[in-house]
Amino acid sequence: MVEKNELAVCELTTPIGPLTLAVYDQQLCHIDFGALRETREALTAWTRRQGLPAGLRESADACRQAADQIRRYFARERKTFDLPLFMKGTPFQKEVWAYLQTIPYGKTCSYKDVAIGIGRPKAVRAVGAANNRNPIPIVVPCHRVVGRDGSLVGYGGGLDKKKWLLGMEKETFSAVHC
Repeated sequence: MVEKNELAVCELTTPIGPLTLAVYDQQLCHIDFGALRETREALTAWTRRQGLPAGLRESADACRQAADQIRRYFARERKTFDLPLFMKGTPFQKEVWAYLQTIPYGKTCSYKDVAIGIGRPKAVRAVGAANNRNPIPIVVPCHRVVGRDGSLVGYGGGLDKKKWLLGMEKETFSAVHC
């Protein structure tokens, strides 16, 4: 059993490589690109910056709901997520992250579209910074945000993974722009 003074973590094999999932108090709080042995140090540093417990305990059971939904997403059986999320950030970051969750599967928006969508049309760079700080990629689909001209710009997992995710979604849903 995972205690409240630690994070449950598990590793998930996906078509874009391993992902490390972290759950705090039964809520998904972080996804890292890479195997646990590769991400453990960065994840521990992230937990400290967030004021979360730095103790990590491997627990497939605690991560089961998130892992199952992510597996189904990659199997093209799921287009949305309904997971309890624990997202620490500034009010502005939370506003951007909430907006990201409204971008439909197979659709992309520009950073400018997101800025307009949250009622702050001049905050394009700030939207980019908030997008970059998203602790739960894929589930909070920051990969669906592209440059104004449709170009792929920035992604924590690398542009190859962003391209792959958008391609997968386009194959199962006719992609359109905001």
